[in-house]
Amino acid sequence: MTPKRPKAAGALPRAVESPAPLKPDPNALYAALDLGTNSCRMLIAQPKGSQFHVVDSFSKSVQLGQGLEASGRLSAAAMGRTIAALRVCRQKLARHKVKRMRLVATEACRRALNAGKFIAQVRRETGLRLEIIEPEEEARLAVISCAPLVSTKTEQLLVVDIGGGSTELVWIDLSRVPNRDRPRAIMRLHAGFRQDAGPFPAARVVDWISVPLGVATLRDQFADVEDDAARFALMSWFFEENLEKFAPSASEQSRTGFQIVGTSGTVTTVAASHLGLRRYDRTKVDGLRMSSDQIDAVIRDYLSLGPEGRRSDPRIGRDRQALIMSGSAILQALMRLWPTDRLSVADRGLREGLLYAQMSADGVLEDGPF
Repeated sequence: MTPKRPKAAGALPRAVESPAPLKPDPNALYAALDLGTNSCRMLIAQPKGSQFHVVDSFSKSVQLGQGLEASGRLSAAAMGRTIAALRVCRQKLARHKVKRMRLVATEACRRALNAGKFIAQVRRETGLRLEIIEPEEEARLAVISCAPLVSTKTEQLLVVDIGGGSTELVWIDLSRVPNRDRPRAIMRLHAGFRQDAGPFPAARVVDWISVPLGVATLRDQFADVEDDAARFALMSWFFEENLEKFAPSASEQSRTGFQIVGTSGTVTTVAASHLGLRRYDRTKVDGLRMSSDQIDAVIRDYLSLGPEGRRSDPRIGRDRQALIMSGSAILQALMRLWPTDRLSVADRGLREGLLYAQMSADGVLEDGPF
């Protein structure tokens, strides 16, 4: 979950943050709900040019995956918290009379033995129909959400989505796509990673992987290690070991034309800490480019603070402090492995990808520049 934002901070980047009409047409509205291992997040939006306006939103830490690593099941308490949050989402959907929506659940529900029972309970108690999506679709949606941040100079793109229960990595070759069309080629991946040759030059997905380690699951793997620095080093090493089968990691890559985009609460929290933001401001974070040295400096600061210092650091926030070091361990491993000293920060992800995919499929987005 991204840090809690003040009302003054935009809910989406400048390209999509202009206020929507006071009474939007319900027939023009789309909704996207992302139920992850840690948080329940929803956006309601309407198309506007090649982007969209946000009409309403919701975000709450529900910790659905709490205890899942040990028991293999969703606990009654976690399910209760989540259903309470979903009732709020249902009220918002009803208030706006939204008809087009996708409501998805990810890693916690993919892994839980009692996920089917939980999905049925959600439908019975809230009327919402949750859909458990596969890792490939989750990765694809994360990729298209980041399309506006892709540079026209990028030839090799790595998109990383660090979640609560899993981390998705997608490597994309854009070298055969004309420069100006590269962000648009990323958007066209909403139809699938494997595309037939058509009238438009296609982005080629070299490889992708869903690692069953996110900020919560990686933290739980090493919860018994008492020393803070040792735990961090072990988490980073262990995550790197799990990337062994990711094809691009086995060969040396060129630094020229390479871009890595990171989307997650970890990445945005590190960016906010780098900027010294005591109150989170999305307009300053989304699209920020950070160097490896800047990222390392923030992580070293986190380690020097120790668990107690991190708990009281306003830049991290109460919702993120327990997960920031496992997320940082993943981020540091990624920056160590690939040929770049820059990371593009994306405060966007599955919800935005769901909205883009629905709107693109319906043909309601203008085919113009982002």
